[in-house]
Amino acid sequence: MRDHLPAGAASPPVGSAPRRRLPLLLAAVLVLVLVVAGLVAVRPGPVGRWLGDEPVTPAASGTVESVPLPVLAAVDVAASAPGTDGLRSVLEPLVDDTTLGGRVNVAVADALTGELLFERGGGELTVPASVTKLVTAVTVLTARSPGHRIPTRAVSGAQPGEVVLVGGGDPTLAAEAKGFYSGAASLADLAEQVRSALGGVAPTEVVVDSSSYSGPVYEPGWDDDIPSGGYGGAITALMLDGARKSPKAGQGWAERVTEPDLVAGRAFAKLLGVPVGAVRKGTAPPASTAATAATATVSGDRPGTELGIVYSPPLIRLVDIMISESDNIVAEALARQVALARDRPASFTGAAAAMAEVVSELGLPEAGLDLADGSGLSRSNLISPILLTELLVLAASPNRPELGGIFGGLPVAGWSGTLRDRYGATPGTAAGAGVVRAKTGTLTRVHAIAGVVTTAEGRLLTFAVLTDDVPPDGMEPARAALDRIATALAGCGCR
Repeated sequence: MRDHLPAGAASPPVGSAPRRRLPLLLAAVLVLVLVVAGLVAVRPGPVGRWLGDEPVTPAASGTVESVPLPVLAAVDVAASAPGTDGLRSVLEPLVDDTTLGGRVNVAVADALTGELLFERGGGELTVPASVTKLVTAVTVLTARSPGHRIPTRAVSGAQPGEVVLVGGGDPTLAAEAKGFYSGAASLADLAEQVRSALGGVAPTEVVVDSSSYSGPVYEPGWDDDIPSGGYGGAITALMLDGARKSPKAGQGWAERVTEPDLVAGRAFAKLLGVPVGAVRKGTAPPASTAATAATATVSGDRPGTELGIVYSPPLIRLVDIMISESDNIVAEALARQVALARDRPASFTGAAAAMAEVVSELGLPEAGLDLADGSGLSRSNLISPILLTELLVLAASPNRPELGGIFGGLPVAGWSGTLRDRYGATPGTAAGAGVVRAKTGTLTRVHAIAGVVTTAEGRLLTFAVLTDDVPPDGMEPARAALDRIATALAGCGCR
């Protein structure tokens, strides 16, 4: 099993908190628009209410709901934190649930002070599945600025008639103006720039340069079905629509192409009027210092001249997509951005090493991390619950406002993302709906959840529960058991 996203996602965050300010990005307003037979209801949420702001007034066309669904209860920074003894008495019976298998590791911390309030196996390295994406998000926002955009360039080739398409690692690039990802750059725009730069000289060949990435396109620790299973794909520096075969594919599972860079090159050739048979892999010549795009030709005397460039959406938007949609391809692209920013090879191993380096620089417990990829698809990944809770505390700190962007995409229990259809229907989870906000992780035998929750008294906690020894047929009971743990935190006084 892989994480996938039901319809619905959080929008980018804005706003601020009273007294102790969480990052501006954390004070989001999630607006969910429901359209049913002419009814449009805009509900309040989540983090403005979470931080104690007044709720947004519902707007409607037709019938208005009388009472909006509460989403993420208000935080009270003056509220007392739960006691360690109280938490132990509440959580230990839930952690002992046999449906969670033989290895369950847990940590709970106070988001305001960072104090560890409860742990059982909290320092144990555990397979995290997609919870890994929280580490990817924090490290890429540290290594690159939230506003960084990934370029895709076209340059003149070494031979007359060559145009080289150079991938910079943008996984959202589209062929036409509208692709799978909203706001993505397009090859159609790039082709128009190339035609303008060439001044009417027709190109005859397209060279595809995806050499900014190195190493295997599939991580050796991935399950055998991932390359063809629809949740992963070949990781190349040039691709269209997250390597989807069709930009009209839905969220989650989608058929992926096996050579994303060549597929992108053929789409670019078609836009330039170059035969598809005249597309090959290669590398761009060194950048020209004597020519500019305004004077460039493809005559061969000015190789390496930039003919056009387009950019991905800002990095903060890609982080939001990765977390809210549990997008594995975007995650691997962002991990490689960490590697590129730290002058390491943009490969699985280079990205993992660069991410570990950033974790250490942030003062997080690097002994709690052993990475193989950035998506969590690899079973070689190991993370401790304590590292995850400390990472979330750091992201919520006013001292690192650039990291607060990770909260914008976190699914809300019973409301959005991978938690939309969880909480409420399962006994013992109703109180967590609209209060728990977390990233989930799922592989066969592996189930995890990590995020933030507001207690009944208004104290904000970070938590992580990881289990990697669940029976293969025990997915639903294990998820319900995880949700009951998070719900118990939502109901705490626990003193």
